[in-house]
Amino acid sequence: MGGPVERPVSSDSAPEQSAGSASPATIGTGSGGVGPAHDAPYSTQNHGMFGVSGSGDTSGFGGLVREPWTAPATERPYGSYFDDIVDALYDAYPQAAEAIDRVVVDRNELTLHLKREHLVDVARTLRDNENLRFELCSSVSGVDYLGSTKRLHSVTHLTSMTYRYRLRLEVSVSVEDPHVPSLTGVYPTTDWQERETFDMFGIVYDGHPALTRILMPDDWDGHPQRKDYPLGGIPVQYKGAAIPPADERRAYK
Repeated sequence: MGGPVERPVSSDSAPEQSAGSASPATIGTGSGGVGPAHDAPYSTQNHGMFGVSGSGDTSGFGGLVREPWTAPATERPYGSYFDDIVDALYDAYPQAAEAIDRVVVDRNELTLHLKREHLVDVARTLRDNENLRFELCSSVSGVDYLGSTKRLHSVTHLTSMTYRYRLRLEVSVSVEDPHVPSLTGVYPTTDWQERETFDMFGIVYDGHPALTRILMPDDWDGHPQRKDYPLGGIPVQYKGAAIPPADERRAYK
């Protein structure tokens, strides 16, 4: 098979502004409307649909302004079996009021936002208490809410095989201090899951028996699932216009 056929390109076929001259979108500073007690994960105002600025938008989506949003703390009654879980935890763990920053019920799911120093004790209480019995940790993962002060969130999903309950524990930390206590001593299944979260997001799990990279090479620079990680790519020539790599032409949000 031969190579691409060379075709003449007229002088007026190129766009008025090349993709290479488009500046990356920047993160806004909009308020999340959340009180000072906790940092809003979505604490920035986003403009446009696709994170592009200055590229001559013809779709009309470039004028969109998306206000920051986060699920607010839920007031009682929580509904379903959620009140029973929270009540049982308060009875079993004396420091529960100090440990829990807020309780969120969103999309029929219960999330406890915890202070990191209480994570291990709360998890052990949830596992051992006869009224809770969260025997299984099904997942540990990370989220990067770029723009918030404590942008890195360590998310733990627990399941009670006895009562068929589900619960999410969430701890937020900053990039400058990304330390979270390891749950390997309570749930051994978190071993590789914490390693993957460390590898992809840079959350450091203190007390992990062997916190090393699991997907990327040991000497890899950076954490690929952080929102400010370069997307990479190669520049492409198309009909006289240069299309730069993805990380140079738009901001990833």
